[in-house]
Amino acid sequence: MGQAKTHSYTVDLQWTGNRGEGTASYRAYDREYCISIPGKLDLLCSSDPAFRGDPSRSNPEEQLVASLSGCHMLWYLHLCAVNNVVVLDYRDQPEGTMVETAEGGRFTRVLLRPHVVLTAERDRTRAAQLHDQAHHACFIANSVNFPVDCAPTFAEADDGRK
Repeated sequence: MGQAKTHSYTVDLQWTGNRGEGTASYRAYDREYCISIPGKLDLLCSSDPAFRGDPSRSNPEEQLVASLSGCHMLWYLHLCAVNNVVVLDYRDQPEGTMVETAEGGRFTRVLLRPHVVLTAERDRTRAAQLHDQAHHACFIANSVNFPVDCAPTFAEADDGRK
């Protein structure tokens, strides 16, 4: 077996919600923060609105679901490319379920729902099998302790492409 490769990811996270009193009380501060990554656009974030967050900003729960979806998609597209399955369009509307208790909260499941448009001559059975392979390869899915399920749907291109 080959030597393991190590990758490191660093971001800058800055809380921007101090209204002047800091965290003097639960209602005294905003939940806004900014994620900065050198050379990329800043991501303005907040907590979920259920936890006094700004609904116009992305929250960590949404980011986790999006990360799972994005990682799966990137692996799937790679596997399709190397297995001669031509994808013309890919969209996902994943849904994450989190349960909140008195002790805290945790995700119990994420359901990926990719809709994939294939060229007309492609084998849908093979295209579906590649979703399973993508799931097992996804770095993010391999890092969480809850099920990540995938329910893909497929369509064929109707524009005459082959």
